[in-house]
Amino acid sequence: VEVSIIEGLKATANWGMDLDNTRYTELINPYYGQYAGNTGGVVGVSHSRVFSINQQYLLTYKKNFGDHNIDLLAGFESYDYKNQALSGSKQKVYNPNIVELNNAINTPSANSSTANYATAGFLFRAQYDYLEKYFASASFRRDASSRFHPDNRWGNFWSVGLGWLMNKESFLQNTSWIDMLKFKISYGAQGNDNIGNYYAYLDQYTVSNSNNDFALALSYKGNKDITWETSHSFNTGFDFEFFKGRLSGTVEYFSRKTTDMLYNKPMNASAGYASIPMNVGSMTNKGVELDLNGIILRGKDYEWAMNFNLTHYTNKITALDPDLEKNGGQKGSYYIYRVGGSLYQSYLKTYAGVDPDTGKALYYVDPDNGDYTKTSNYEEAQQADQGTTLPKVYGGLGTSVRFYGFDFSLQLSYQLGGKYYDGAYQAYMHNGNSGMQGTNWSTDIRKAWTPDNRYTDVPRLSASDASYQQDSSRFLVSSDYLSLNNITLGYTIPKRLTSKLGLSHCRVYLTADNVALLSARKGLDPRLGLGLGSSTAESGANTTSSYSAMRTITGGISLTF
Repeated sequence: VEVSIIEGLKATANWGMDLDNTRYTELINPYYGQYAGNTGGVVGVSHSRVFSINQQYLLTYKKNFGDHNIDLLAGFESYDYKNQALSGSKQKVYNPNIVELNNAINTPSANSSTANYATAGFLFRAQYDYLEKYFASASFRRDASSRFHPDNRWGNFWSVGLGWLMNKESFLQNTSWIDMLKFKISYGAQGNDNIGNYYAYLDQYTVSNSNNDFALALSYKGNKDITWETSHSFNTGFDFEFFKGRLSGTVEYFSRKTTDMLYNKPMNASAGYASIPMNVGSMTNKGVELDLNGIILRGKDYEWAMNFNLTHYTNKITALDPDLEKNGGQKGSYYIYRVGGSLYQSYLKTYAGVDPDTGKALYYVDPDNGDYTKTSNYEEAQQADQGTTLPKVYGGLGTSVRFYGFDFSLQLSYQLGGKYYDGAYQAYMHNGNSGMQGTNWSTDIRKAWTPDNRYTDVPRLSASDASYQQDSSRFLVSSDYLSLNNITLGYTIPKRLTSKLGLSHCRVYLTADNVALLSARKGLDPRLGLGLGSSTAESGANTTSSYSAMRTITGGISLTF
């Protein structure tokens, strides 16, 4: 709904509703498989209802005062979300064709849950320009989240920005090759409330039966003191267009410092709970971005254009919980968080190659503390910092050609200078023990150590070597890649021919997506994540259950009447 109050002043109200009702039924047969035999099959029925409402009320005012232009905005917005779920199951199915709970007789189970979440916020924005040459903007928000205790629910966030259209200055107006040159700079603070629990400030319990009485068990330890995580962002750079539109782009520097980070701090088992949510620590992201678009050749019936972009950034942890700092950081099975490192710091035992005399895999004992003694006993080796898995640079490039009705384009993406944990390769380099029947090998297994092939990086193939396939830097590889994402070929039929058919436009085209990928190892797709960790899917590493995007080829005809 929009209402114009006076000239330049307008009120707007927006409402949005989303409703999802899903019913799910499951029947596990009683004849074969895990739930056959005494279980007699399983029937399950569940229903979920997700309902959300967005509300937004805005007041805008735009006015020109000679060479001065202002644009003001004030408003209120809110979001309400409710997720309700109900499910039940029974075992020992009577009729294997009926998916209802009353069709089974044993081990009834029922569960229900409701999750509520809400945000509300007041906002203000002011934009100003003088002579459409000098620009300024400022914004302020005050937001609340139901994830936090009422005493810590509200947060204040803001931003300021300046712009300067330099090509309108007299000292550049006579520079014929500059079509547009704009300098921009901004700084602001933005909030984040995602801690992973809708009631993070509350202690939460599960209720069970103990001798026909209630038994409570703490399932989540809340913290009423947590509040918004805040990111402070600084951006500056230039937008430009040169040589009558032949070259355009953006170059930009950015820096973001995140403070009061929302974090589920692990606790000792003696505390009675596994973790507690906290605001603790800080980190920075800094980098540069470049985006270029150029026209190499241009004529009445032809044009050749190219584009290129890159991003380089670094991530650094600047503060942690004091308890973690005293212990050298938070150490996981494949990562380490510590001051000076990044959120993507790989932490694995260091592979030292193959013993040429025995063929056993070797590992360095404790590289982080200067002990580079080699051992074939995996348990003796200590985890060590393997560096960040972040790439040094990533981006894309492409080209397009138009020639007398034909059009052709290529789009590629690339990444350089990072690392990736290849868990799929690890799975296919097993030692052939009794639990691996039917599991394939990588062809690299042919490089395994033998008395005649003593100098290799693949250990001997022996089912008795327990450490043969263990997590280590052996499976940490380069994440460099070049991906051919799209090829398009088309032809637009001349208008002198299409007009006879009553058409204003007719184009025939053929498109191929996800065409090819070059990476450090065949089958490795570094595009799936940042590649931190072991062979578990949660780590973002390549696994046997990870698949690249499908290659598709599409043809068609586009008609305009």
